[in-house]
This record gives sequence, structure tokens and C-alpha cells, in this order.
Amino acid sequence: MIGTVAGLDELTAEMTTWRRDLHAHPETAFEEQRTGDFVAEKLASFGLEVHRGLARTGVVGLLRNGDGPMVGFRADMDALHIHEETNLPHSSRNPGRMHACGHDGHTAMLLGAARHLSEHPDLFQGTIAFIFQPAEENEGGGRVMVEEGLFDRFPVEKVFGMHNWPGLEVGRIALRPGPLMAAYDIFELTLTGKGTHAGMPHMGTDTIMVGSQIVSALQTIASRSVHPIDSAVVSVTQFHAGDTWNVLPGTAVLRGTVRTFRPEVQDLVQRRMGEVATAIAAGFGVEAVLRYERRYPPTTNSAAETELARRAAARVVGEESLDLDPMPSMGAEDFSFMLQKRPGCYVWVGAGPSDQGRNLHSPHYDFNDAVLPVGTSYWVRLAETVLPK
Repeated sequence: MIGTVAGLDELTAEMTTWRRDLHAHPETAFEEQRTGDFVAEKLASFGLEVHRGLARTGVVGLLRNGDGPMVGFRADMDALHIHEETNLPHSSRNPGRMHACGHDGHTAMLLGAARHLSEHPDLFQGTIAFIFQPAEENEGGGRVMVEEGLFDRFPVEKVFGMHNWPGLEVGRIALRPGPLMAAYDIFELTLTGKGTHAGMPHMGTDTIMVGSQIVSALQTIASRSVHPIDSAVVSVTQFHAGDTWNVLPGTAVLRGTVRTFRPEVQDLVQRRMGEVATAIAAGFGVEAVLRYERRYPPTTNSAAETELARRAAARVVGEESLDLDPMPSMGAEDFSFMLQKRPGCYVWVGAGPSDQGRNLHSPHYDFNDAVLPVGTSYWVRLAETVLPK
């Protein structure tokens, strides 16, 4: 039967309370102590085995139900360094920190699924590892969990993730095999020249002018070095130089991010960035040193697990409400580290309109509670699909 899982009405009200409590108490990367305590207490009250300590604040709850394989369901718990501007009753009580990406909703939905499945063991057979991950935003908590032995301690055969997606209608789910989200790299370019009086530019080397030339030239990498069919984004997001009006500074620092889908393109962009920056800087007598760091790999779904996710999603929203060919996003996700180690699927669950500032990472964003029964139902149907009785 198509639709949300029966019996979720009362649980949805409780999940809303959980979600708004989490929203009011946001914690950022590796600081999710209260959040971890909240999750662990709920899981224990549902009768699950609770394991803590991976990636410092991570929590894993095991729900065992007879013989069978183990699968992993993952939610992220962390907030962002953003000052909230929603003025809602459940607004952040932690200044400068905010659940602006919906991880409060992700946590509430996975907790709801854990509770429902613990109360209905007739729905599946095997073991589910409910993985509550810290530090998804920028700091790679998923990578840390994997490096610290997540899949050694909890040998799941498949792993699944979910994100709410503003701009996609509530009641729709998007998924596809292959890359869904991009690799996330960062860079820092340091320019070193000779500072001088601003009225005597010929006496030094103007690192602001050189940096400006480099900012423009870096944009030609995507348009002229990368194959037109491939995707790449090079964004300079910081430019730091100078302290006063009448001095041309001797140093400048440019920082930013690169997004790609394929390792070959990633290699090309990194190489060309170094070549372009070094050549331009040298032409003006300035030294350029590039530091390039690969943060997250692409989030790439495996075909068989995407089909399992599709079947589960169709039972919740219907085939007509599935988007099976969404345009991949140049945003990034550290669930990708888990997908490197185990086959799995990451889906987007529709969160409604994204107008009036209701975009991810906006100070005006608040998770849409109408998504709670949809996402929780997806987890329940997925458990039935991947661990059939």
C-alpha cells in the first residue's frame, strides 16, 4: 500500500517535539555532546544496544531481530556556525550556532524509525545499525567514524543515507545510481611579494592586483581546461590582503573550494590551478604557493542498492512521485566515505518550497516537520525491503 506507515500519527507528534528540542540546542562538529546524550537515551529506551565514542560524539544503536545480515541507516547530527534569524519559538538558544541544514530532522526521523521498528519486529529479520554521525559539515565525521573502525565493529553489508531537499515537493523522493553529490576540495593560495607605498606602486609588487588576475584566470579552468561534458566548479570564497588605505601589501591569501565528480577531473583542476597561479604570479615577480586539500569524495550510489531504495521509496510516495534522474548537486556529503567502503544509496526527500530564504544553510531555514512521517516511513519500508522476513 502506498502512503506513510500506519500508526505514525502519534509518533509524528513526538518526533516533532524531539526535532524542535534538537533545533533549539544546536551543536557543531565534534561538540554534539547533548545531542549524543539525547540520541543515546532515546535508543536505550527503545531497547536497542547503544554504542558511543566513535568520532568522539557518534552514536550507534543496534536493533537485532533474529538471524540475517546487518545493514546501516545513517543520520547526521551536527549544526552550523550560523546565527539564526527565524524568530521561531524553538529558535537556537546557542548564539552563533544553528540547525540550518535539517540535521535535527534527520536525527528525529531515524530515531522515529528505530522506535517503530523496535515495536514491530514482524517487519524485518536481521540487524539494523542506526548510525548517528557527528561533524558532517566540513569536518568529515563520516570519514573519522570509518577510520576509527565503524564497519569493523558493525559489519554492515549495505549502508543508506538521506537528506531533506528544499525545492523538491513534500511527498517526493529523488535518487539515482552513480554520483549524486560532488567531491569537495578546498584550497589556499598564498602570494608573497614586496609591499610598498600605495602612491609608489613601482617600488614593490602589488599582490592585490596579482591575486585579482588569478581569481579571474582560475575561472578559465572549468571553461577551457575541463571537457565540456564534465562538471567542475572553482570558487574563490576568501581574499585577504592589506590593513590600511595607503599600503600595497606584500602578501595576499586566497581561499576557496573546488567541486568535481570524477577523479580525473579532480586531478586536472588541481594541477591547472597550480600552473595558472604560479605562472601569473611569476610574471609579476610574486611567489605563489598552493595548498590543496581533498576533503570529501563524490557521493556515489551503487546500482543494486539504489534499486532497493527505489522500491522502498515507491511504497511510501508512489512511483509517480519518484524522481529517478535528478540533476546531481555540486554540494558535497561525507556519507561518501561510508559509500566508499560499503555499497549503498543516498536519497533526497522533498522538503517543500525553497523561497523566502528557506534554503539549506540560510539563517532563515527551518526543517519542514511535514517531512517527518515521509522520511520515517521510508526508513521503515527500507528495512522491510533490505531485511525481508
